[in-house]
Amino acid sequence: MIKKVLVANRGEIAVRIMRSCREMDIASVAVYSSADRKSQHVRYANEAYYIGPSPSKESYLNIEKLIEVAKLSGADAIHPGYGFLSENAEFARRVIEAGIRFIGPTPEAITAMGDKVTARKIMIEAGVSVVPGTNENLDTDEALQRVAREIGYPLMIKASAGGGGKGMRLVRSEKELVASYNMAKSEARTAFGNDTVYIEKYIESPHHIEFQVLADQRGNTIHLFERECSVQRRHQKVVEETPSPLMTPELRAKMGEQAVAAARSVDYVGAGTVEFLVDDDHNFYFLEMNARLQVEHPITERVTGVDLVKQQILIADGQVLKIKQEALNQFGHAIECRIYAEDPDNNFMPSPGLIKHITEPLGLGVRTDGYVYEGYEIPIYYDPMISKLIVWALTREEAIQRMKRALFEYKITGVKTSIPFLKRIMDTPDFVSGKYNTHFIENNEDYLMSRNDCNQECEDLAMFVAYLDYLEKLSSVNMNKEVETNEASSWKEYARRRNVIRF
Repeated sequence: MIKKVLVANRGEIAVRIMRSCREMDIASVAVYSSADRKSQHVRYANEAYYIGPSPSKESYLNIEKLIEVAKLSGADAIHPGYGFLSENAEFARRVIEAGIRFIGPTPEAITAMGDKVTARKIMIEAGVSVVPGTNENLDTDEALQRVAREIGYPLMIKASAGGGGKGMRLVRSEKELVASYNMAKSEARTAFGNDTVYIEKYIESPHHIEFQVLADQRGNTIHLFERECSVQRRHQKVVEETPSPLMTPELRAKMGEQAVAAARSVDYVGAGTVEFLVDDDHNFYFLEMNARLQVEHPITERVTGVDLVKQQILIADGQVLKIKQEALNQFGHAIECRIYAEDPDNNFMPSPGLIKHITEPLGLGVRTDGYVYEGYEIPIYYDPMISKLIVWALTREEAIQRMKRALFEYKITGVKTSIPFLKRIMDTPDFVSGKYNTHFIENNEDYLMSRNDCNQECEDLAMFVAYLDYLEKLSSVNMNKEVETNEASSWKEYARRRNVIRF
């Protein structure tokens, strides 16, 4: 059995992995950069090792250093989390060559799924539905224009090695084609060191739905149902939920079957995600496969009762997958909101800085995966996501109400956060009805970008003003002024700590 796991990551996902390790009586090893000396994952781990300066290329992306620390600490396995080196085939290969278990898929599977053109070819051979498009690089403008006419406009140009919206261009007419193609190649070269791009038919009003899969080293493969990920900003997910409001039992069965086929086509091992685009007529197409744990994995855990990190560790340990497809079901409804240190009123600019106060929501059906605390300074060097807020309830309607309550309770001062923006999402009619797609944010931009919030802050302010009015009335009849003054002072401090009023 694996006895010690080095988590080659930081922040909330590092803490999340370490929690499962602790429940399994497995020691955890943290690594940290100069900026992360006081991070929560360093405090939580059994051991922690410094790996370099703050920039990720000098620390969390330093393969040599990570393997060196794994050997020094006696770790017999490495979990990459997500981001950084989680889908780096060379890292997985080097870990295995060092005699250390890699908690993730094989280097071969990572390579196959990391290149989207290669992945398209594999999926076609496996009988998985793919969006009509190209499976090769187009070298001349004439070939590009000919294929584009065959596919039909509008179409998408995508980086083969890409992700996160980089190297992507939407083209609606032939006059935009060549310039957009060249821009996508240039951006892909800069972002990924690989300028290979491909084109595919653009699905006008798609739903982004992904299926969670698990596979052991003996080929046993299952899916753990879907997650709806259509609330996106600049191709980055903002809110996820499961089950999907779009899904029917028949569609779920078909998509789940193809997700399993996709994983088996590359001899996949561990936890992964097969992503699809689904149109309004329930036609679905393979988009890509993420060869790692996803940010939104907790909502799947909540409705299935399966700890995905524990399953990853057991699979890496060579154990047989004990969960059977027929035994799985979705119980209740779960929603996740990603909490970012960024300013929605300033084009979502990152908002690093010192956390002055934080109150995380509690209560039935609420889970917070985070890593910040009062007095912690969010560094400028990494992704600004500071936590994930997950709620569960028996029905979707109850889950939305519970998320609204949890966001109401979530208080962070010292930095700007995306909480006000998420509150507005929960109130948007399109989201409440479940009738939304990947254009949700742009279709509701006027409401979502409104700065006239009157929620927790307004209620706190109204309560504070009412209390001052009450004290003024008491003082007018000369009732215990010293006590009144002390109480008023404490209420001012209450308001100041929650950033309600600036005195």
